[in-house]
Amino acid sequence: MPVTATLCREPIDVAVWTQGLYRKDCGAVNLFLGVVRDHHQGRAVSALEYEAYEGMALKQLARIGAEVVERFGLARLVVVHRIGALVPGDVSLFVGVSAHHRKESLAATACFIDRLKQDVPIWKKETFSGGEVSWVDDCCSEPSTTSQGVSPSARPLCHSQPETLIEGA
Repeated sequence: MPVTATLCREPIDVAVWTQGLYRKDCGAVNLFLGVVRDHHQGRAVSALEYEAYEGMALKQLARIGAEVVERFGLARLVVVHRIGALVPGDVSLFVGVSAHHRKESLAATACFIDRLKQDVPIWKKETFSGGEVSWVDDCCSEPSTTSQGVSPSARPLCHSQPETLIEGA
């Protein structure tokens, strides 16, 4: 099966999930690890908690994964998202893809992450060092204006040309 989508409460074992991505017919394996930072907007973060509508989140991860595999001609896509309590330094997200070529692997990874953040019902709660708690509005939210003044919903979610994924570079 070309797509594996998993939610887990235990630490993500990157080495284990990476093993299934190596294929003799693929010249590119791309990994993205989302790691909990110790700060956000100038404030010290002591913990994060991810909550999910688990059944829907798994369906959405698998659906988006299948669309990305099809669109970019991937051999394999694996996504593992942590839920529950995490601390700075923990891996919260693993996305790995196998592709025949580098450009497709990089573009597919970026596309998948953008879609995940927009469409998958997973929410993040930050706890700051002073004890204050704040929900981060990444998922399933109303479109907001970006720093370029363009609503994210007005731009394509996944560009067909990998070179267009890097804005401002």
